[in-house]
Amino acid sequence: MNTSRAIAHAARDANGNWREAHDLADHLRSVADLASQFANRFHSGPWAYLAGMWHDLGKYRPRFQQYIRQASGFDPDAHIAGEAGRTPHSTAGAMLACDRFTTTGRVLAYLIAGHHAGLSDWFGGLDERLEREESRTELKESLSAHPPDDVIDHAGFIPDLRATPGGKDGFALWVRILFSCLVDADFLDTERYMDAGRARQRGDWPDLPHLLDLFNRHMFAKLGDAPRTAVNALRNDVLRQCRVKAHDAPGLFSLTVPTGGGKTLSSMAFALEHARHHHKRRIIYAIPYTSIIEQTADAFRGIFGDALIEHHSNTDADPDRENHKTRLACENWDAPIVVTTNVQFFESLFAARTSRCRKLHNIVDSIVVLDEAQMLPPEFLQPILDILNLLSRHYGVTFVLSTATQPALATRTYFDARNNMRGLEDVREIVHDPDALYAALERVRIHLPGDWDARTGWDELAAKLARQDSVLAIVNRRRDARELWQRMPTGTVRLSALMCGEHRSRTIRRIKAQLKDGVTTRVVSTQLVEAGVDLDFPVVYRALAGLDSIAQAAGRCNREGRLAEQGRLGEVVVFIPPQPAPPGLLRKGEDTCRSLLHGDAGNPLSRSLFTRYFELFYHACDLDAQHITQLLAVDGNTLAVNFRTAADRFRLIPDDDGISVIVRYRGEDARDDTVDRLLASLRSDGPERWLMRKLQRYAVGIPRRQAKVLLEQGDIEELFPGLFVQVSDWLYDSHVGLLPDGRPLGSAGSIV
Repeated sequence: MNTSRAIAHAARDANGNWREAHDLADHLRSVADLASQFANRFHSGPWAYLAGMWHDLGKYRPRFQQYIRQASGFDPDAHIAGEAGRTPHSTAGAMLACDRFTTTGRVLAYLIAGHHAGLSDWFGGLDERLEREESRTELKESLSAHPPDDVIDHAGFIPDLRATPGGKDGFALWVRILFSCLVDADFLDTERYMDAGRARQRGDWPDLPHLLDLFNRHMFAKLGDAPRTAVNALRNDVLRQCRVKAHDAPGLFSLTVPTGGGKTLSSMAFALEHARHHHKRRIIYAIPYTSIIEQTADAFRGIFGDALIEHHSNTDADPDRENHKTRLACENWDAPIVVTTNVQFFESLFAARTSRCRKLHNIVDSIVVLDEAQMLPPEFLQPILDILNLLSRHYGVTFVLSTATQPALATRTYFDARNNMRGLEDVREIVHDPDALYAALERVRIHLPGDWDARTGWDELAAKLARQDSVLAIVNRRRDARELWQRMPTGTVRLSALMCGEHRSRTIRRIKAQLKDGVTTRVVSTQLVEAGVDLDFPVVYRALAGLDSIAQAAGRCNREGRLAEQGRLGEVVVFIPPQPAPPGLLRKGEDTCRSLLHGDAGNPLSRSLFTRYFELFYHACDLDAQHITQLLAVDGNTLAVNFRTAADRFRLIPDDDGISVIVRYRGEDARDDTVDRLLASLRSDGPERWLMRKLQRYAVGIPRRQAKVLLEQGDIEELFPGLFVQVSDWLYDSHVGLLPDGRPLGSAGSIV
């Protein structure tokens, strides 16, 4: 290894010999070029270029060069700032930016100082770090090593914040997306050196016009094979309207179609046509639940093959304990189609950590389909609406709000300004006449409680369900599902979020096959079945919940309209469960629905009711409960923003002190060894990106407190930082999934 020049990274080859070191100046230039390419898409290339040039300036320090020669190659994390015994290097460039450009240089300081540890708050965070004497020493020692002139020179760059996308209101998002450009460029150039084979695999994706051709061929075959029913004729018309509307200018769209009306494929048709017409770079499909993402991803994979990535939060490493391999394995959404969850999508947009932020620049010039848009979390609705507006207006993002129950997201003002909502304006509906479509697709009859105060016990409900040949019962809580399921006849299927994705997908396929063959099929589920799971039961029972949940439950009933051949509609029965929903959003939805429908003799699924329902529901909620907007407001004098605090508070799952466990699901017959082979690869090779994608299918989320108990008992192990794996065979049941607290749940028919 040449020791006469500054190096960024050094490593040994498979034979233990030193490879040619990664030249530091070359690394800085490559990162600067790549980061500026990313940022040019939103007219911020010069900012990203200089951040790339200066991000590793501290590596010129003689101390660092001596250290990396001793340590790197044996420990790829030797150069990470802030770890005990290591040599920090990410402050020098931040100091130089502030020295050269005073206050405006703090934009670059946020990026450079955070490119390993993540974005910091200014006050109490980055400001104190830059005031330390050792930070000044780091810069002085780095400059004393005489880096090349083109590295130090800022090439006439004059920072001007007047062109910030979105102005003052858009400052925090702009910094996070700039940060994404730097972080991804750094990761990619490091990967090119550390693992050239993996780097070559990146970017080898088909383009969207090619995927549109695949989609068209698939739809031609699908429509040719589909029965000529009234429902399919309406679906075809929705598809046609989506293709036509895709030629409209980018911006905000709504796709309002009843459940079972073909929204998933029609929205993809819109996105592909819109991408071709307006030269968009990728399609991102965001879904509310991790528990139902598998079905959508499988449907798209059947059309597009491996041209998509399925990415949710289940297998993300603990951000506080990342290492070199988990960082390189994290997703940057470079695929043409990304299927993800609302949690992953929105928490990334408000994130501060490198692995979460890395993907943000790849949202620019994309089409984002928000499936089941009514499920945007109310307690974070205001900051979410603000960011949707910013992305649409300034970053070339087209949004499609796809749902059967469009939420009331327009701007509203009240006498008490605290209840105001800055909403979405100029949202264009894709379907020409949604009311006519709803009337034509009416397939169910809703039975509301005769007495809104009379609760139905689990024994009584189980007896009613047992009299049905095929029925779906949806309840509000896991505990309720367990209580009801244990009282049901043997053979009743239970769907649960405690199942891993592979298990859930197989179970849903079995349910569909039984229904198609006319086999008696009884299912108990929580609300996970209400979004994106296209089951078709003749009868559905739904515990009282929000009006949108009742509508979604109705979408699992007579979905294909086949009961019309018998001259009847599907039956949806709303019942009052033994216990009300727990306090919080579920209770507010239930109370709003009760007040809206009590004494109303009209159609509970009337579209006009949904607007009123969401207005009442949102008015009852604090739309920025964690004060995210305030935390991300920039101080015009100091450019202070609370990036880290806002990211820590933006948690879509309230008890998001959870972790994921890779479970050993081997199929109902326990003969499928796929997960064992994947785990063997994980143990031998570490968290490779392709491997983590496959292991998502075997991940189950549980509270951290519960995981701690299982860890102490030896039922799970922490194989890598933040990556937990099942050890005890009895911990996962092939019928119901992960056993809470390691206790057997009994079975259907165990309580009579």
